[in-house]
Amino acid sequence: MSRFREPQHQDFQRLNASLSFDRRLWPYDIAQSRAHAKMLARVKIISEQDRDALVGGLDEVEGELREERFPFQESDEDIHMAIERRLTEIVGAVGGRLHTARSRNDQVATDVALYTRARAREAKAAIEGLMAELVRRAEEHVDWPMPGYTHLQRAQPVYLAHHLLAYFWMLARDRQRFVFVEGQLSRLPLGAGALAGVSFETDRDFIARELGFDAPAPNSIDAVSNRDFVLDYLSAAATCATHLSRLGAEIVLWCSSEFGFCELPDAWSAGSSIMPQKKNPDAAELLRAKAPRVAGHLAAMHGVLHGLPLTYNKDMQEDKEHLFDAVDTLELALAAARGMVAGVVFDRERMAQAASDEMIAATDVADLLVRRGMPFREAHGVVAGLVRTAVDSGRALSALSAEELAAQSELLDSDEARADYYKVLERESWIESKVSEGGTALARVREQLDEARAVLTDAPGA
Repeated sequence: MSRFREPQHQDFQRLNASLSFDRRLWPYDIAQSRAHAKMLARVKIISEQDRDALVGGLDEVEGELREERFPFQESDEDIHMAIERRLTEIVGAVGGRLHTARSRNDQVATDVALYTRARAREAKAAIEGLMAELVRRAEEHVDWPMPGYTHLQRAQPVYLAHHLLAYFWMLARDRQRFVFVEGQLSRLPLGAGALAGVSFETDRDFIARELGFDAPAPNSIDAVSNRDFVLDYLSAAATCATHLSRLGAEIVLWCSSEFGFCELPDAWSAGSSIMPQKKNPDAAELLRAKAPRVAGHLAAMHGVLHGLPLTYNKDMQEDKEHLFDAVDTLELALAAARGMVAGVVFDRERMAQAASDEMIAATDVADLLVRRGMPFREAHGVVAGLVRTAVDSGRALSALSAEELAAQSELLDSDEARADYYKVLERESWIESKVSEGGTALARVREQLDEARAVLTDAPGA
């Protein structure tokens, strides 16, 4: 018997079906169904015999799904109905008892919550793996100088280790974001029913313990309509993917002939269909391109939930493809980033040569004048004049004469001042002068490495 006299239109069935993508939820649906069956027997809504039949049947269904021999049918609307249909085929009419005291609304919300929690933990572990690789490579290149950039112009010299560790700290924040995501998944939706609760005295605390939740969700309306945790995951994933895109962009630049700072291993490179000499950093380029894809899923999910009345609406079926694709994209991008960081080979001589451009010591010259009593803004103008003189004459800063120095400032019109000026322009002093906490002086970089190792051994949210 059905409420409807006419069958669903074929195109509506295709629009409505979600089995093609939500089948990945099956481990979580099996787990929660097993816990639900145990709870129903615990509060004597079903018999222990029925419970044993249901749990045994679910075990058999799980085996079929795991071994990819589950007999899906065209009539299966989603993974939840497919599992219930197959369970009933295996155990008979008792299979129909499993859905007592639950709705697909709270069932789906619980499956998606369990899935999101698992993927947040996986993202955290993958991030930690990349963080560890960055520390290892930083240790290997702790005193390798390179130019740091602003506006993609050489700005000030840094050590390669210092530059690599910048990504470590980005990822440390990403890790914390996924800890937050996991923390937002502490309340169990199951037991909320369609929206108002169920007409049975159930034991939601038992199910919460069985499935690793801290407690049941306190409001049945919020429990079935809540997808904030999907937004939280997508937000964390979008930020992390953006960080990976910046790493990828720098690898692309550094691998170019114009920079020549590094070379990716063959395993993370591609050739050209027409130019046999090419070795392209395609993997790094794809890190750039994947970031807006993940950010797009976040924007789209906000669009799905925007203005949506409580409680469940079919719109919410659209949460899954955005979430699933973001999960797949981020986890693959993290694996690729780790592989590239592990295998990239840096050219010490090429980076040191680029870092030897005297112009990037201009700020150090200004700081010298500040130490002699000149306000920094005035010192900035004096050094800008020195730079202009050098550039116009095609010379280095160290090639300027005593007269040219004195013409810019009386603070440079003495033998002692000029000696200090030329000493500042000696290459070794440029990096080591940055002694402030968090700076690029070698002692500070070593302190930073110690701190990074400590952060890695810490397990937030564990």
